[in-house]
Amino acid sequence: MPPDGSPADAAAPADPSSVSSPPYRDSELWLLFCVTLVAVGNVSSVAPAFPTVVDVFDISRVQVGWIVTAYSLPGIVSAPLAGAMADRLGRKRVLVPTLFVFGLAGGACALARSFPVLLTLRALQGMAAAPLVGLAVTLIGDRYQGTARTAAIGYNASALNVGTAIYPALGGTLAAIAWFWPFALPLLALPVGAAVAWKLEPPPVDRAQSLSKYVSVARARLTDPQILGVLAINFGVYVLLFGAFLTYVPEFLDARFGSPPIVAGLILALASVSSGLVATQLGRLSMTIPKERLIQGSLLINAVALVLMPWAPAPWGVGAASLLSGVAQGLNQPALQTRLTELASDASRGIILSLNGMVLRLGQAVGPLLLGSMLALGGLSALFYAAAGIALLVAIGAVLVLHAPRAS
Repeated sequence: MPPDGSPADAAAPADPSSVSSPPYRDSELWLLFCVTLVAVGNVSSVAPAFPTVVDVFDISRVQVGWIVTAYSLPGIVSAPLAGAMADRLGRKRVLVPTLFVFGLAGGACALARSFPVLLTLRALQGMAAAPLVGLAVTLIGDRYQGTARTAAIGYNASALNVGTAIYPALGGTLAAIAWFWPFALPLLALPVGAAVAWKLEPPPVDRAQSLSKYVSVARARLTDPQILGVLAINFGVYVLLFGAFLTYVPEFLDARFGSPPIVAGLILALASVSSGLVATQLGRLSMTIPKERLIQGSLLINAVALVLMPWAPAPWGVGAASLLSGVAQGLNQPALQTRLTELASDASRGIILSLNGMVLRLGQAVGPLLLGSMLALGGLSALFYAAAGIALLVAIGAVLVLHAPRAS
């Protein structure tokens, strides 16, 4: 039993952070990579189908953003709830059933033949999806410390980007056959859930002994200015990613160049390739460059990429800007996740990382609507210029909040 009298999770193998071998040789870590992999493709994989969905359901280009918003909004509630349950009941007890609900509800979206039914199923799927990546990162934070933790979270970000690289191209290919096939991809979560149930053994962690103790610990962390600051920065990053990039780059390619869905999928994949490659180097980069500087620099890179987007003379120009945007994501996402993991205690890590999932869903919900309003007011070019302005504002905020004092 830990010194504070709180019980630990069930017995598990020795702490992998104490082993000299690299984290990527930990077989159970690969299970967590698979959780991340199946959880991340449910916007990027269906985005190439959006132009076709507009025609099939006879909706506007602004309305198609509700496919992202309906998926995102339920996670605002479900993510922190799942995180608190993971802190109190254990990570695996929450992760396994969540994977199964996510896979079944997501796969059912492919059967929808009306827009309201599709949005309802997307909402159910999004409710289960919201905590998945946060729970995976929580378990990585439980298993590792120090540089090994940074490297492992960087590898997990690479797994995420492998998914976002594969899913747009796969989604574009499937959308070329029929609009609904990309929506069936969440069925991949079912075998992953079975493997996690069978093989994963969570490491022991300190847990608050009572609900009142847990509430006290969680409240202390949630008033930490740095934690709040990191969450705010992530919100801005997700608004840009899901609002400007994943939702409206396919629309831009269709409207400006008449590009088919498969081209949109390949260009979205380019950003994920560059992001994944950069994320694998986060452990090394963090040894010489503070995470705060990596995050701030990434936002400036993102602003440049967004400004360049409307000036693209052809789809290859959009692809070049997408590669640059991917570099920014490869730096800021694992760096922000690592910072949150460091700031959270064992007893509160689940809810803190799941709150990051809630912020992601807020960004997914707000981003398409906010940038969609820019589209309605000024067209696609205005949308990307407005997004670049948001990136600069978030970069300025990052300079301030990442150096805020810790709560006592």
